[in-house]
Amino acid sequence: MANIVVTISADDEQHEALIGRLSSFARVAFLRELSPAERAEELGKADVIISWSLGHELKPEEFARMGRLRFVQLLSAGANQVPFSRIPASVTVASNAGAYAEQMAEHVVAMILAARKNLIDRHDKLKQGIFDQSSKNRMLQDSNCVILGFGGIGRITSRLLRCFGVRIYGINRTGKTSEPVDFIGTLKDLEHALRLADIVVVSLPLTKSTRGLIGSRELGWMKDDVVLVNVARGDIIDEGALYERLKTHPNFIAAIDAWWVEPLTHGEFRTSYPFMELPNVIGSPHNSAIVNGSSLKATMLAIENVKRFLNNEPIRGIVDRKDYE
Repeated sequence: MANIVVTISADDEQHEALIGRLSSFARVAFLRELSPAERAEELGKADVIISWSLGHELKPEEFARMGRLRFVQLLSAGANQVPFSRIPASVTVASNAGAYAEQMAEHVVAMILAARKNLIDRHDKLKQGIFDQSSKNRMLQDSNCVILGFGGIGRITSRLLRCFGVRIYGINRTGKTSEPVDFIGTLKDLEHALRLADIVVVSLPLTKSTRGLIGSRELGWMKDDVVLVNVARGDIIDEGALYERLKTHPNFIAAIDAWWVEPLTHGEFRTSYPFMELPNVIGSPHNSAIVNGSSLKATMLAIENVKRFLNNEPIRGIVDRKDYE
């Protein structure tokens, strides 16, 4: 019988799902419920870890105790928070790719609509008693949307946007997709796509190759009135370059859900530049994935992946550690 250690702070529903779905063929231990001695013992026996952010949930010295570890299943869709240097190369790591795609795609569309329809500006004017009925909004129809990261979030976003008559330009690793698009390419096609874009959606994983991907040069390829949406990771976009672009191009709009310094990873929220003082910024607190039932759904998908691993079946979301090391 396999030994599974859960390092997340599971709520009641997650706890019940993990026990109910896994205990018939594995021992399940919740790290937060253990004494220091029990914690050390369970980590030493662990075949599988179910985690959100191992680097924050385990102490540095605890990694060396996991001599039996074979599989790490993340609840998060991203893997940039995994300390791969502390995990043997023989251990398989799987992300929870696609677990939050539907709600994040809706959030993307909401941000695009808020930007194109100037909802925040019109609301603020009404609060000041200004009834600005003559200012024009912008349609989504006949726009070009470039989606950087054409995975689960990107594909569902494209389906929603096509209902508005938006043309879709997808960028992924392979330059191939079965999804109906007007263009599909790789990062080699980045300049071509960005120069055509009216809307840019960033839904890429944060890896060695995507960190700082969008800098002043790439922002300069975009039109002056682009709507740029980031629901991925803040560090994909150069913070200073984005602020400068927004400050010097008032019709350029950034809708930011993923920030550079956030409480979960840094213990606080802060920006190096006063983004929220700019009228062409729409912000949300990295909550695009948070809806009713999202944690339970993500947990259930993670459980199914663990079962596939233990049954020697194909695993969803295997992470290539070369992208991060």
